[in-house]
Amino acid sequence: MGSGTLPRALLRRCGQAALALGASRPCCRALLARPLSARPALRAPLRPPGPGGGGRWEGAAGVGGDGEEEEEEEEEEEEDGAKVEELLGPSPLALEPGAQRVAIVHPAVKWGPKKAPLTTAELQVAEAVALVDTLQNWTVLDKIIIPTKNPDKKFVFGKGNFQVLTEKIRKLPHLTAVFLNVERVSSVTKKELEGAWGVKVFDRYTVVLHIFRCNARTKEAKLQIALAEIPLLRSNLKNELSQRDQQRGGSRYIMGSGETFMEIQNRILKERELKIRNALEKLRRKRSLLRTQRRKREFPMISVMGYTNCGKTTLIKALTGEAKLQPRDQLFATLDITAHAGYLPSHMAVIYVDTIGFLTDLPHNLVESFSATLEEVAYSDLIVHVRDVTHPETVLQKATVLSVLKNLNLPSHLLDSMVEVHNKVDLIERYKPTEENALAISALHGHGLEELKQEIEKKILTATGKKILTVNVNLEGPQLSWLYKEATVQEVEVMPEDGTARVKVIISSSAFGRYKNLFPNSKIFMS
Repeated sequence: MGSGTLPRALLRRCGQAALALGASRPCCRALLARPLSARPALRAPLRPPGPGGGGRWEGAAGVGGDGEEEEEEEEEEEEDGAKVEELLGPSPLALEPGAQRVAIVHPAVKWGPKKAPLTTAELQVAEAVALVDTLQNWTVLDKIIIPTKNPDKKFVFGKGNFQVLTEKIRKLPHLTAVFLNVERVSSVTKKELEGAWGVKVFDRYTVVLHIFRCNARTKEAKLQIALAEIPLLRSNLKNELSQRDQQRGGSRYIMGSGETFMEIQNRILKERELKIRNALEKLRRKRSLLRTQRRKREFPMISVMGYTNCGKTTLIKALTGEAKLQPRDQLFATLDITAHAGYLPSHMAVIYVDTIGFLTDLPHNLVESFSATLEEVAYSDLIVHVRDVTHPETVLQKATVLSVLKNLNLPSHLLDSMVEVHNKVDLIERYKPTEENALAISALHGHGLEELKQEIEKKILTATGKKILTVNVNLEGPQLSWLYKEATVQEVEVMPEDGTARVKVIISSSAFGRYKNLFPNSKIFMS
């Protein structure tokens, strides 16, 4: 058997594992791998050829269970699917479809605790423009920076500045909305501003949530968005009740129910939230089962993380050669975790996981809603943190990502072993990282990828306790069959003249100990 045959077979195995996690399929605007939470049934691992090297790789058709059990599972899945569809109806918070001509208004805090560190008002406005540009048929008419001492007050700005701003907004031709570049605007403030300016007012929460809605492809992503809407619905309900009280002079009981309008609406919201959380919990349990099955296959998992639009998907495409991956130059192009099979220099098969990007001042409720998806990162063997070093706020972006990762309560060893990658260095002449151990790459042009693969392999071997070694085996004995079962065989070089073979394997420390006990006379060469 030639040494080049088995790696191709192994790639098929790795490809199957990645398909089990998420096979590639087309989406509306891009081709992405299927998310971890929605996938076909796992296939049984491929069985290797016999000890002599003849025959072909074989695979079982499916895993466990008789026909009746499968039918029951299908019926249960259909029932769950119907319940989820009920929760994913039209959102009362969804923005009206069609074009929006937007003025971006940024309250610039010059000093005090409300002043944003590591950035400037101009850079914050640039990110707001990028958010608007992400949305189809949305255009920016004007960008206005107005100083304020306290952006939390009712009209956000002082009386004089507010008057100047109002006059400027009213003069803008064909304006349809104002994007106020703050995390959240209260219902009362929103109503007052819309009354003064005569157009809709959006905050960052509203805009980011709308982007998420446009990019959500799976039920899990849509459920997480629906969960993130609950606080907004509660806030709107409180404001609506306040208006009713002013108009009618107090709360009114719904006829015959014994409940006030507020109590009924709050109960409906609580029931909706509980249903969404239960649906997400079922998906979480399914993902946990898939994770266990993936562990049995022993393919290391590498989570690729970073600020939104830093080049994560481009890097994964470069590392795996997956032609169907189509990176998009926009914020939050990836909302679902997707899995992609690849190889390391030793031919070790691994799975790269593409994750949702982060954003400065990403509303807390949104982060919390997507924690079920980000939970998968905690079970990685390694995290690769990708940074866009051409961005003027790259230091702030790094701080944002690290802050979110720490809030996820990840194991300390994952944070300590993280690989930092400085991407897009082809745009900076003679770039050298100032951070220790950071690797400079260009995912688009392939610069520095071999060094990155070697670093990933070194960290993966440490994290998983695996070793790469070559052993001499007797083809008439049980060693080769044992290695196929207990380790990952990389190459087999048959020496027919003496009936032996040199076998390159990746093997765990425990399996290596068992091998030495079972075959004490076997020759072993450490790689």
